[in-house]
Amino acid sequence: MILTDTHIHLYYPEYETPVNQLIAQAATRNVTRFFLPNVDVATIPMMYKVHEAHPNCTYMMMGLHPCSVTENYMQDLVLMENELNSGKLFCAIGEIGLDLYWDKTLLHEQLIAFEMQIKWALQRNIPFAIHCRKAFDEAYALLLKIKKEQKIEKFKGVFHCFSGTLDQAQLIIKLGFYLGIGGVVTYKNSGIQQVVEAIDLRHIVLETDAPYLAPVPYRGKTNMPVYLADIAAQIAFIKHITIDEVASITTQNSIDLFGV
Repeated sequence: MILTDTHIHLYYPEYETPVNQLIAQAATRNVTRFFLPNVDVATIPMMYKVHEAHPNCTYMMMGLHPCSVTENYMQDLVLMENELNSGKLFCAIGEIGLDLYWDKTLLHEQLIAFEMQIKWALQRNIPFAIHCRKAFDEAYALLLKIKKEQKIEKFKGVFHCFSGTLDQAQLIIKLGFYLGIGGVVTYKNSGIQQVVEAIDLRHIVLETDAPYLAPVPYRGKTNMPVYLADIAAQIAFIKHITIDEVASITTQNSIDLFGV
């Protein structure tokens, strides 16, 4: 059995445990593949360091997180595009998107950065990982605009940490996206249980978003890669199938999505 974490910040300093121990601990519960989204300019060397130490089980993305979009965002994007062109192997563009949770001051800049980075992915024929918080309508409208302009039949990507409604899930699945399901599926009143129950497992990939969003019974504590097994167990319970089936289908989904 192989469990795949499609979105984890293994390079963040919040962990008290060294990365090699986190990976070894996760392996005891069959979590053995880790996809690393970038966040900003500062996290690039941190991500590289983790990947260089663990090249056989980690896979890198490159992107500017919407919460990292500032007035100087274009400088950051130029630097990141240079990294993309450096010859290093990136499995996706991410994490990118829109975040209107705190305020809408930089919505215009976020939209420009989001669209630019989607086009990076399209130019390179690689997927992209979307961060979308309190901004579904704006993100969906932009995707429809790009779909029409670029004459795209299906996108190749994932809505990381999906927390929307069943109707929203069906809309983005129709566009070709997977749903990234994490610890929120264990939260009693999140509504994600109903979404997971209603959609086919072939549209889902697993993630922790560690060190954030730890599942029950660890909610409020530092999320750990090993907890992906608890997320998989909850999905197995909801779908009335075995955890082995969840692992098999979602890991194959991750291979289909990222190509590795």
